[in-house]
Amino acid sequence: MREGPLDVLSGTPRAFAIDRWIFVMTAGWFLAIVLAGFIPDSLMKVAAVRAGQRPPFPLVLHMHAVLMGSFMLLLLAQTVLMATGRSNLHMRVGIAAFALAPALVAVGLILVPTIYHSVWNFAQTAPPGLQAKMHQRVLMLENIMLLQLRIAFLFPLFLFIGLRARAGNAGLHKRMMLLAPAVALGAAIDRMFWLPTTLPTSPLATDLYVLLAVSPMFVWDVVRNRRVHAAYGIWLTVNVVAALLVYGLWDRPWWHAFARGVMRV
Repeated sequence: MREGPLDVLSGTPRAFAIDRWIFVMTAGWFLAIVLAGFIPDSLMKVAAVRAGQRPPFPLVLHMHAVLMGSFMLLLLAQTVLMATGRSNLHMRVGIAAFALAPALVAVGLILVPTIYHSVWNFAQTAPPGLQAKMHQRVLMLENIMLLQLRIAFLFPLFLFIGLRARAGNAGLHKRMMLLAPAVALGAAIDRMFWLPTTLPTSPLATDLYVLLAVSPMFVWDVVRNRRVHAAYGIWLTVNVVAALLVYGLWDRPWWHAFARGVMRV
């Protein structure tokens, strides 16, 4: 499927100047969300480690942070290159995504059991005053696994769709390359403790915040093109199905039992 003539956000001379930068602003907006969520939370957790209130950070967590930060910076750089007309450099730099994306998924899958076992083991030896809190933390981690598994599936899926479309469908490519990491924004949003939330009862609020984060690009796209691009339909449909599965499993006793069986604790 090739992009139709109505896609004024494809970088053609018909596009307004801001059309070339809406994707840059979206990438920058996503990066700002990640920093706003993770920096204060990381500082707080470092202090907790020093106070003996939580286990130390494993090496794989630092690897994940470096890879995710690198991917977000690559995304921002790629949108800037296209906005400034340097498409050849964009294509050469984009090769890095083929290495970063699999590494990010692989490290993420290692990180999940590593963090879980770290917290589980700490809960078994924690001082009496911390044991109840750590038990609740374990239960929450088992629920969070559902969100992590959703990201582990959707992030590479949307990236695959975007990368596959890079030669024949520029509109689908650019949108999917932004919508793919959007599924992981919930991890940063959940760390913004000043936001109203439905956690730990349900991740509904987090999903709504992710939709809100994507909405500026979506609204501008619809206003300029006077239609909903297929990329949003694909992204939303798959996300809704995945969300319903997560909500159906969330905090179910048998899910907790299953998660502990998988983690072998």
